[in-house]
Amino acid sequence: MHIQTVGLKGIKTPVRVKEKSGKLQNTIATISMQAKLEDGHKTNCVETFTSILNQSLGEISVASFSFILAKVKEKLNARSVRLEMSFPYFINKKAPISNTHSLMEYGCTFSGGLGDGEGFILSARVPVTTLCPCSKEISSGGAHNQRAEVTLSVTFDNFIWVEDLILMIEKSASCELYALLKRPDEKYVTEKAFNNPMFVEDVVRKVAVSALENKDINWFSVGVESFESIHKHSAYAYVDSDEVR
Repeated sequence: MHIQTVGLKGIKTPVRVKEKSGKLQNTIATISMQAKLEDGHKTNCVETFTSILNQSLGEISVASFSFILAKVKEKLNARSVRLEMSFPYFINKKAPISNTHSLMEYGCTFSGGLGDGEGFILSARVPVTTLCPCSKEISSGGAHNQRAEVTLSVTFDNFIWVEDLILMIEKSASCELYALLKRPDEKYVTEKAFNNPMFVEDVVRKVAVSALENKDINWFSVGVESFESIHKHSAYAYVDSDEVR
C-alpha cells in the first residue's frame, strides 16, 4: 500500500518573527507540515522537513514561509505541500490614561501551501471587550460586559502586517484590552465600553467592513466568540467575504 500524504504535527521551536517596525521578535511557534508524494518516493521526509525548517528559523516572514514550502516541494518532488505555523505575538501597549507600558499577547498563524490549495493565509486572534446593548437598554444602572475573542484571517495582494489586522479588530469592539491598567485606565475602558455597546454580530460587521475597505485584502473571514458573563454558553458570529461581496 502506497501512503501518499505524510508530515509532522505539533513541532514546537523557538523562532524570530519580523515585526512591522523592522525588529525581530523572539517567540515559540507550533508547526505542522505535510506533503503529498508521488508514487515510489523514498526520501526521508522527516529529515527533509526538519532540515529545511531549521534553515529559516532565524527570521520568519511571508517570504521565508514561501521559501520553506518551495524547498520542501522541490526536495521531495511532492505534488503539494502545506505548512501551518502558530505563535504568540506580543505588542508593547500604553494604557489609555496613565500611559503605563505592558506587553499584550495576541495569537498569530501563518498557513498555506503549494500545489493543491495553493496560497497564503494570515490570521490574527485578538481578545476584546463587548458590552451587551440589550442589557444596557433594560437596566437602570450598569450593563453586563465580557471578554470576547475575534479571529480574522486574510489573503492579500500587497503585504499586510499582523499589526494591521490587530488594529482593525481592536477598533471594531466595544473596547480594546490591555495587559496592565491603573485605576484611571479602568475608569476609561469601563466607560468607553458602556458608551459603545455591541453584540457579536456588530463586531463581525465592523471588522468585515474594515476588511472590505482595505484594497490589499482579496479574501477574509472573521469570527467572534463572546464568553458571556451571565450565561453558561458563549455567543458567536461569523462571516467571510464570499458571503458579503
